[in-house]
Order: sequence, then C-alpha cells, then structure tokens
Amino acid sequence: MQDLTTKNFGLLIAYVLPGFTLLWGASHHSITLQTWLGQTSSDLPTVGGFLYVTLGSVAAGMTASTVRWLLIDTLHHWTGLRQPAWDFSQLADRVLAFDTLIEIHYRFYQWHANMIVALLSCFMLRWTAVGINAEEVTTVILLCGLFFIGSRDTLRKYYARVAGVLGTNDVYGSGVEPTPENALTAEKITPIQR
Repeated sequence: MQDLTTKNFGLLIAYVLPGFTLLWGASHHSITLQTWLGQTSSDLPTVGGFLYVTLGSVAAGMTASTVRWLLIDTLHHWTGLRQPAWDFSQLADRVLAFDTLIEIHYRFYQWHANMIVALLSCFMLRWTAVGINAEEVTTVILLCGLFFIGSRDTLRKYYARVAGVLGTNDVYGSGVEPTPENALTAEKITPIQR
C-alpha cells in the first residue's frame, strides 16, 4: 500500500497540481470553469464539478508536460544536461530501483518543470483578463527561477542515479567519463553490485 501512496503522490505533483494551476488561470476566461471551481456566487462546488476539475487538471497537466518536454527538456539538454546512454539490459533485474528513482527524482523534476509552464500560462491567461500586477509578475518570475533551479537539480540527480543503477558511468551520454573536474554537471555513482 505504501508504493501505491508514493506513486499517487508523484502523479499528483507531476500532473494534477500543474494542471489545476492552468485551469485556475483559464477560469478567468470561462464561466464554466468558474462554476466547476466554485468561484461563482450562485453555484457551489458539486461532485460533478469535482470530477470535471480532476479530469481537466489531468488533461491540462499532460498538456503542460508536453510543452515542458518541448521547451524545458530541450533547454536543459542544450545547456549540457544530457540523458546518459543507459544500459537497459540491466533493467529487468533492477526494475524496483529504477521505479524508485522515478518516484523520488523524476516526478519531482516533472513537478518543477511542469509548474514553470503552468505558472507562466496561468498568469498570462489571468493578466489578459484582469490586467498585469507588478507584485504578481515579480512573484511569478521568482517562482519560475526557483522551479528552474529545482528542475535542473532533480533531473541531474535522476540521470546520474539511474546511470548508477543500470551500471553505466556515461553520465553525459557522450562517452565522457565523470571526473572531479567535470563533476559540476553530474555526479558519479558506481553501479549497484549484485
């Protein structure tokens, strides 16, 4: 049951919360979304509204994740943080460790990076409806900077630790062996011994 809870939490932070953020931003342009979110004075939230918000949050979160893949993943790769050439022949014996790394690193990467997309989109939608607020702009810029740093750190750790689990030291995906001199962008983790 603990694994189920951990997996649900990972999916919640990776998709549902960024998606809900996007829905809130879009609600500034949609009476239907305002009703679902209980923002109108005439309608209280309903079970149907909860279901619609949940499904809408997942769909919006998946959309944010696709934009994240297109923009933020590409930016990280252009700036030297590349996926290693993992040895997937080792995966069958190490699935549990691989899944654990997804839940403790990659889901947090998705949270950080998807929230950049969600926050920027949310507040662009909000600002087109109610006008720009300097305090909100400052807050969004600071949060996006924080999420960008967090996304880079969690993706770096995910790449390096999966490289350790799958038995490769090719942390860069380019044949470069990690050394103390180039360890600023990757950490060397020795393969798990069976």
